Amino acid sequence: MNLVLFDLDNTLLSGDSDFEWAQFLIAKGVLDREVQEARNAAFYEQYKAGTLDIFEFLDFQLAPLARHPRTQLDAWHREFMEHSVRPMMGDPARALVHKHLAAGDLVAVVTATNSFVTGPIVREFGIPHLVATIAAQENGQFTGKARGTPAFKAGKIERVESWLESLGLHLGSFERSWFYSDSHNDLPLMKRVSHPVAVDPDEKLAAHAAANGWTVTSLRA
Repeated sequence: MNLVLFDLDNTLLSGDSDFEWAQFLIAKGVLDREVQEARNAAFYEQYKAGTLDIFEFLDFQLAPLARHPRTQLDAWHREFMEHSVRPMMGDPARALVHKHLAAGDLVAVVTATNSFVTGPIVREFGIPHLVATIAAQENGQFTGKARGTPAFKAGKIERVESWLESLGLHLGSFERSWFYSDSHNDLPLMKRVSHPVAVDPDEKLAAHAAANGWTVTSLRA
């Protein structure tokens, strides 16, 4: 059995679910457009630049979850899936996931985006495992905080190792392992697998991939 890990935003998706979720809530009037849109855009630019303070961002991104009943959040997410997410799920990404699943690989999405936003997306792809930043809950309601280590930068290694440990495995258990990502923020985990793949990479990742002979591909339709 081989291990296959996928980043989600701008890798399997042709966009960023974290960013789009905030934009969706702004469009619904749930978040104040004047204040929140500027902050959302600023955090996204910091992420692309590699300067994002993940804890500051999570305070911003998870706070709205604590203000509304779970039933309302789930209803909004269903609408979000239909109008924002499914258009970002291209056929090449679906086909690549299917290829690895059909081969019997152990497949997971590893993403910094929180588990509430990403869980339904990952299930839509048919991927059985999700390693995401955990949106903490108490009695079925979100607290507005993250639980444990965010799955971001080197935190992805810690979270993947913990997940594999729960299965009685570790990264060295596999003859071959893949991690598909678009972002230089994922270089720590990409360097730990035998087959790192740069998917529609940002400038920094593209340069690193070229210098190290990594595979570069596109999943854009």
